[in-house]
Amino acid sequence: MNDHNGLAEQFESHRNHLQFVAYRILGSRNEADDAVQESWIRLSRSDMSSVENIGGWMTTIVSRVCLDMLRARKSRHEDLTIDRAPEPVTHFRDGSDPEYEALMADAVGHAMLVVLGTLSPAERIAFVLHDIFGMSFADIASILERNEAAARKLASRARQRVKGDESASRAEELRRKQELVDAFLAASRAGDFEKLLSILDPNVVTRNDPAFPPAANAPVVVHGSQAAAKQFAGRAQGAQPALVNGSVGAVIGPLDRILFVLVFTVKNDKITEIEMIADPARLRQLDLALLND
Repeated sequence: MNDHNGLAEQFESHRNHLQFVAYRILGSRNEADDAVQESWIRLSRSDMSSVENIGGWMTTIVSRVCLDMLRARKSRHEDLTIDRAPEPVTHFRDGSDPEYEALMADAVGHAMLVVLGTLSPAERIAFVLHDIFGMSFADIASILERNEAAARKLASRARQRVKGDESASRAEELRRKQELVDAFLAASRAGDFEKLLSILDPNVVTRNDPAFPPAANAPVVVHGSQAAAKQFAGRAQGAQPALVNGSVGAVIGPLDRILFVLVFTVKNDKITEIEMIADPARLRQLDLALLND
């Protein structure tokens, strides 16, 4: 095996990590793929004889490529906005790397991408590499061609903006979803069929749990707002809005004797999916917190 083939093998072994770094920095899967490909081109042309930490050097190269891409984006005034920010990705590969997949489960949220788009390229690099990947400020300073103190200041400034803006955005998102779920529950209790239709997406999917006796003979999956509104009209008398694993949902029954939980998926201010969870084993795994009406 020649040196080029050996380098290619090592690059492939680090590809998942490099794609993750590039996606975290750029917020675009396509651009992340381009950055990794450009990194390989630069790496293959480099003198590696004095490199001791090949993985660290690959991360440095992909970070520099991303920095160039961010600067080019800024010059074209192509900052991320809420309309074009991509949805978070959950994986790049086939799940063969459990540690990597666990990291990807914490992929950049929609709001985080928008906030990162407001940072300067240097702030973004410093924040992502230090706060997310734990890279030293000395190494970050080398990438940015600044001193260590400047790298620390960039990361600190970015951190303050990200935490403040993301917390406010997350709170606003939860507030809007809670209002929608509250309206759904109120319409359900009142049997207001037309109101339910206005809240539900026309193609809403309802997933019933056969573990709940009244649902045992119902279809497991129900499609469409008409069917969903018919199922829930006049129901939810004992429902309470709740956080279910951090998302807005509803609990039916007291917390010590839960009948079932409803989990809602919301997109474009419409409920697009309703999942019923009644199986005791699944209920025990949920993180539940009641919300005040």
